[in-house]
Parts: sequence; C-alpha cells; structure tokens
Amino acid sequence: MTTYKLGALYGDGIGPEITQSTIDILKAASQKAGANIEFMTLPMGWVGIEEYGDPIPQYTKDELEKLHGWIMGPHDSAAYPEQHKANRNPSGELRHYFDLYSNVRPAKNMAGIKGVVEDTDLVIFRENTEGFYCDRNMYMGTGEWQITEDVVVSTGVFTRKAAERIAHEAFRMAMQRRKKVTIVHKANVIKLGTGLFKNVCLEVAKQYPEVQVDDYHIDAMTAHLVRRAKDFDVIVTENMFGDILSDLTGELVGSLGLAPSINTNDKLAMAQAAHGSAPDIAGQNIANPVGITLSTVMLMEWLSARHKDEKLKTVGELIEKAVFKTMEEGVKTRDLKGSASTTEFTAAIVANIGKL
Repeated sequence: MTTYKLGALYGDGIGPEITQSTIDILKAASQKAGANIEFMTLPMGWVGIEEYGDPIPQYTKDELEKLHGWIMGPHDSAAYPEQHKANRNPSGELRHYFDLYSNVRPAKNMAGIKGVVEDTDLVIFRENTEGFYCDRNMYMGTGEWQITEDVVVSTGVFTRKAAERIAHEAFRMAMQRRKKVTIVHKANVIKLGTGLFKNVCLEVAKQYPEVQVDDYHIDAMTAHLVRRAKDFDVIVTENMFGDILSDLTGELVGSLGLAPSINTNDKLAMAQAAHGSAPDIAGQNIANPVGITLSTVMLMEWLSARHKDEKLKTVGELIEKAVFKTMEEGVKTRDLKGSASTTEFTAAIVANIGKL
C-alpha cells in the first residue's frame, strides 16, 4: 500500500488552528478509508523568519519537492519585517518556484448556508504565474519600476504557453461537468495582452468541440455573476481577474471563509484556502476551517486521479460529506452565525466521519 507524504505549512494568524483542524479531520477520514497518509511539518511565515530568516526557507522548498503535495495555511505577509516584503509572499513564491500554474477555485451553494445567489455550482480556473501580478511574472525580480518619485510602471505579462495550459485544464474539467466554458478578459481595452489570452483560449476550444464557449469582459462578468451565477459552469481567466472573481463567487455562495482552492502543475499540488490569515481573531479558537478543509478534499481528488488510488477519493468524499452534514445539523462557527468553537466544530466533523 502506498504511503502518501504531505507537507503541513501551518502559517500565520489563524493558520495553525485551521491547519491543525484539517489535519485532524484528514487523519480520521484516511483511517476510515484505509489510506496511509503521513505529514511533515515545514516552516513557513513567521516561523520561517524566526528559524531561518526567510518566510519560505530553501529547506522548506527542498523538502516539498520530495512530497506528494502539501497543505498551506494562510500567511500574514503584510505584517512581516520590511526586508521580507520586497519579494514574493509565501504563496506567490511557492506558485512561482514550483510553477503551480493552475489555481482552481470552485464556488457551490452548501446546505444550511444562506448565499446571496442560489443553485450555483461553478469552477474558476485562474492562470497562476503571470498576468497582472507583477511579483511573479519575471524570471528574477518583480515587474515594477518606480521611474521617478511620482511615476510607477507595472507590467502585465501574457504568453501563449501560459494561456494554452490553463485553457486545457479548464476544458478538461468542463468535459467532466456541464460542458461549458466562459473566457473572461478585457480585450476591448487591453487588446494585445488579454486579447492574446482570449484568442489562445478560443484556439484551444477547437480541440473540445463538445464544449459550449462564450466570453465576457471582466467588468461585465462581475455583474453577470451577481445576476445569474447559476448559468456558469467553468470560467477561465488570467491571474488578477481570477483572484477577484473567486473572492466574489465565494461570498456569493455563502462566505469567503468557506471557499477552497488548489494550486497544481503536472506533478505537485498545494491545497490552500482562498481567504487570508485573519490575525484579529488568531488564537481565539473561533476560526472557520472549512475553506482549507475543502481545499484538502480537492487535494485528495487530485492525488487520487494522479495515482489512480480510489482510497484517496474516498477520503475526500468522507470529509466533504461530514463537513456538509455537520453544518446541516446546525453546528457552525461564529462567522456562519453558529456558536461552535474551532475545536468543537472539528470534533463534530470527525464524529460524523465515524458515522458514515
């Protein structure tokens, strides 16, 4: 039986609490499913700064490369010392270093959670390595220059390679779902950059004739999501647009605190909730772990497909069912208008895994 080795990067703020919650839940589900999963704790964030003088030490990167994947807690890079703000933040650095080009962010209504919209089940594929995120679109350094005290130039980078591979990811997912892809861009204004992205996606679409394709400008898309989110299936877009749209869709279906995501390439995967580190509630045992827990469900699904191991798929299914059942039963954290602490909520999920 294969033993899967996963990294655990606890992170900052509420990171240690929700990451530990997720690991406790994952251990219960893997035991129930008969899967062997081991965890390796690696320094990231403030722990990395204190122990290695770096929020993402080279040691962490070297060890992650040997693992099957990892769970990354949120980071509080805004509070890091100035010398650690010049480069990429921890998640950006790992995406850049390992070329985790595909950021997948689903948004789906959940039983027991009141959303702004209803009957929504969509997935956003966000290109993760270039676009308008200046800290990760250069080989070295960042893509910004301060020309004078009053003038700054920020670059956006768009390449055929990046657009092609994220487009294929989106279309492959659409073939497993409702066979519809929406390309989001701003080609009416950013004609060359997002125009290239749009055109390459349309070229890739020809290889998937069963899939229905449409496209919208980013500004119009925000309105369409609020008005008729249920009409969309798979959305593919560039880095910054994908970040913004996924935060929007997370809130539309209930809460950004519930929003999962996974970052992948062809060999590695990183589970990471879409929300931040919430330092204002850190250490109070009230944080909601659902976002990172459902991100770990996505990690299990990805590993199951890559390694053709149905036990890992079962692990993910057990966790997802138990999370949804727990919330349906009314056990929720405070942000969801419940009264359960993080540990109480975790214990309820673990108990429900045992009942499945």
